[in-house]
Amino acid sequence: MNTEKHPKCQETGCRCGAPDHAAVGFGRRDFLKLVGAGATAALAFHPWQFAMAGPFSRADFDKLVPADKKLTPEWVRSLTARGEREVYRGVDLAKIGMPVGGICAGQLYLGGDGKLWHWDIFNTRIGTGAEHYAKPLEATSPLEQGFALRIVSGGKTEERPMDRGHWSDVSFAGEYPIGYVEYKDPASPLEVRLEAYSPFIPLNTDDSSLPATVMQFTVKNLGSTEVEAELAGWLENAICLNSAKSQDGVRRNRLVRDNEFLFLECSAEEVPSDASPQRRDILFEDFEGETYGDWTVSGTAFGAGPAEVSKIPAYQGDVRGKGKRVANSHASAPGGAVEEKDAATGKLVSRPFSIERNYITFLIGGGAHKDQTCVNLTVDDKVVLTATGFDENAMRPLSWDVRKWTGKTGRLQIVDTATGAWGNIGVDDIVFSDKPGLSVGPLREQADFGTMGLGLIGCKVQSPKSKVEDADFGCAEVPEGGVLGRFFAGPNELAKDGQSASRPLGEKLVGSLTRKLKLKPGDSATAVFVLVWH
Repeated sequence: MNTEKHPKCQETGCRCGAPDHAAVGFGRRDFLKLVGAGATAALAFHPWQFAMAGPFSRADFDKLVPADKKLTPEWVRSLTARGEREVYRGVDLAKIGMPVGGICAGQLYLGGDGKLWHWDIFNTRIGTGAEHYAKPLEATSPLEQGFALRIVSGGKTEERPMDRGHWSDVSFAGEYPIGYVEYKDPASPLEVRLEAYSPFIPLNTDDSSLPATVMQFTVKNLGSTEVEAELAGWLENAICLNSAKSQDGVRRNRLVRDNEFLFLECSAEEVPSDASPQRRDILFEDFEGETYGDWTVSGTAFGAGPAEVSKIPAYQGDVRGKGKRVANSHASAPGGAVEEKDAATGKLVSRPFSIERNYITFLIGGGAHKDQTCVNLTVDDKVVLTATGFDENAMRPLSWDVRKWTGKTGRLQIVDTATGAWGNIGVDDIVFSDKPGLSVGPLREQADFGTMGLGLIGCKVQSPKSKVEDADFGCAEVPEGGVLGRFFAGPNELAKDGQSASRPLGEKLVGSLTRKLKLKPGDSATAVFVLVWH
């Protein structure tokens, strides 16, 4: 038993030099010995214990929670005392996710650098659990969305996305329900402050349950000359985010203009069904053989052949395969422990085939790791479509619309390169068909069908000499890698109220709203964006 004080221990209340039995805290008996007469003195003897309640007698604990908590007046006052704001910077920003969605309206997180992530608003289960306290979720987004500032000063033009990668000093302060983010850089004449929140009003359930997030930006000119600026916000139309893989339809963006706001409305709609006769389905692979046949196998994850459903480990549950065997990189992997099986990696590559039907349908389960536990379609040796599991072993039907590649030669890849939790994938029943899938209903009945949008509400400049111009509206398909210039002002196809643009469900459609500013030295302007969904 080591009772020597740790040489680095300088914190008041630190217990690094306490006896071993104290290191794990008091037991129930130890605590009860202290209560009653003299408890205050006993607690004072241990500086690591802050007495905020008591003293108690043995009778106080006849019930789980004493009716009288005997809270000290000093501690009660501390609950409402104004303290110092906790501000986060640097690497700490990566672990921040503050809820900014309405009550029971889904879940949307504000990241430490002001980017929105998680996007649990599409009625699709996203598994979370106690393990995320030790291993927090990564700040990822399934759709294209963001804000950026274009600055014209001294004959130079620069574009700065609102994130930690484009400003030297980004800070976050969370005072729920409002998150504050500040963007500063010595190389920029402008600084920006963001206040992000969802309406959260005590005793007002209706307004506190709005599926809306307010992003209020204040731009200030710290320079000595006038600065022209443009604040842009963009949003990908993500209606039918998941069901688009197995549906026919189009996404549509429409501009709605009012005296008080400008609104980008994102929706989806069905297209008339093709009346041409449907050709018979082609069963490409059912994995019912003892080997993978003409599939090329690499690595160890998939073993020598498809896994027998009856022999799949019980802890995987019902994988919902269609026959007696499935391709399963966990059940087929060598090793006994779950960790060993998840650590195995491998790849299955199909024979080449001509794309002669409108859809490729299949069952898929396993991990949701992008590019790591996935099924890929390659055309001309390039991956053109990909799908992952859902962090569930039970497989679900998915369907790809492959009409744009009709007549071309494709291959399928089943990939497992993940070695951690959910480092596995399951696949079965690959069919080429003119139907998107037997289990798929009308578009409007899908869980992720609805509307969403981005609004721009007014703009106030704190100087009568400065100028605020009317907002512009643009619509663009985001090129690979993203090009910010497409989101800013200029001639565009949706300049008038009511005009719209559309893309097939399988293609990306992004719209943007921008506000132009001219700021004198010392002036600031505020523009309010509102993200909404239904």
